[in-house]
Amino acid sequence: MALTADEIGVLFTQPGGDFLCARWARPIAPVAFGLADETLAVFRAALAAVAAHAGQPMTDTDPEMGANFMVFAVRDWEELGGLPDLDRLTGLADLPARLAAQSADRYRLLRFDAGGGIRACLSFLRLGGALGSAHPAVLAEDTGVNAMLSFARHVTPSAGIAALIRAAYDPALPACARDPSHALRLAARL
Repeated sequence: MALTADEIGVLFTQPGGDFLCARWARPIAPVAFGLADETLAVFRAALAAVAAHAGQPMTDTDPEMGANFMVFAVRDWEELGGLPDLDRLTGLADLPARLAAQSADRYRLLRFDAGGGIRACLSFLRLGGALGSAHPAVLAEDTGVNAMLSFARHVTPSAGIAALIRAAYDPALPACARDPSHALRLAARL
């Protein structure tokens, strides 16, 4: 069953009430840190499937940043403290302590280009908790789906979300929309 315009609007309405629906404006160049070697191929294949579903190209390197979709998998948030320049990379002071205080299992941070399209995504996964038993392909699909659009909160992959992602990547639509009426345009494409 297709999502309604109201349901779509909720997915992109930020906690402060602002609407933001942005998609990638450049090919995705993923890299994952902290995963076992045998799971890297599975993880990359699942990310590639999500991107292909949207019609969004993947590449080995981004000309400006090298990698523009970084996934950091850690057992506990304290491990992030060992990353050099994490504060500078994220723009957030003391991120590991904040995530630990929230008992978060995942965190996603998006960066946008001048036109408002997604330029980069940093995804952090805590595998020492509930995500530890997830199959790498399921975890990669979940991570990829949540990185494809500027969802206001975590979404669970489903047929409805997949259709929404496809609709949002329609070349006739802008890479970034801040007007809530954009939800009507997306719903019409479902």
